Amino acid sequence: MSEKTKFRIVDGLLIAMMILPFVAGIVLKILFTPESEGISITGAIVFFEIKMPLQPLQITEAQVNSWLVMVFLVGLCLYLTHGIKVVPNSRRQHVAEWIVEKVEALVSDNMGDKYMAFAPFIAAVLGMSAFSSLSSLLGLFPPTSDLNVVFGWSILVFIIITHYKLKGGVWNYTKGYFEPIPVFAPMNVIGEIATPVSMAFRHFGNVLSGVVISTLIHAALGGLSNVLRVGIPAVFSLYFDIFSGLIQAYIFAMLTMLYISNGFPEEAYEKRMKKKAERERRRREAAALVENK
Repeated sequence: MSEKTKFRIVDGLLIAMMILPFVAGIVLKILFTPESEGISITGAIVFFEIKMPLQPLQITEAQVNSWLVMVFLVGLCLYLTHGIKVVPNSRRQHVAEWIVEKVEALVSDNMGDKYMAFAPFIAAVLGMSAFSSLSSLLGLFPPTSDLNVVFGWSILVFIIITHYKLKGGVWNYTKGYFEPIPVFAPMNVIGEIATPVSMAFRHFGNVLSGVVISTLIHAALGGLSNVLRVGIPAVFSLYFDIFSGLIQAYIFAMLTMLYISNGFPEEAYEKRMKKKAERERRRREAAALVENK
């Protein structure tokens, strides 16, 4: 088998890896969606439950679709980087390099060059959020319209934010709750907790409202001609499913970058590192004196 044939076979498998997850999602949607008459606006379908000590663990349509989007993104990344060379010689490599350049520029402009290691994470946030919202164009339940999914993302971001705030030391982090005066401590604690809550509800609310409004418009136009019944909802879909979904992905990524970079106590971290280096220097000097004796 020639190298060109092998290359095309791998390409075909990667394309299938991108398409089949959504096909599986559509099949599951058809099989598990109950029959209904009129308008039906419900949450994610519960496929099955797993018995747990406290309460059953529900495997829902939102969770399954999230994994389908992740499989699609892995396939997309592998497809764009398949056959990559030092000198670009294909359109897919130009697309891959363009994506990398844009994400790195976004991170550099909003966080600074020292945070460039966050570029893959921000790209993952943008891709996961955008394609989760765009999955509604295929008739799937968008994971971003499930609060549990988006709240999980915001908790992950909150953990990263807290990790970087602790870079300045536990005392410096704790002291921040009592500034500018100790009486503000309860409000500072509430403000800290509000960070993941506000990120989750902003993203979830905007995507869910678009789904609800699109469904109501389609139902309201049910008695009109086929042209109006299909055309008008399609126009609104351009905003609610595409434009709004992409904007929310961008906003979530922007908030992630700003919260992480602004939460990092640079001065306290530098002082802590200097003290640590000084202690290490003294330890080495003391060890050298002991060896000389």
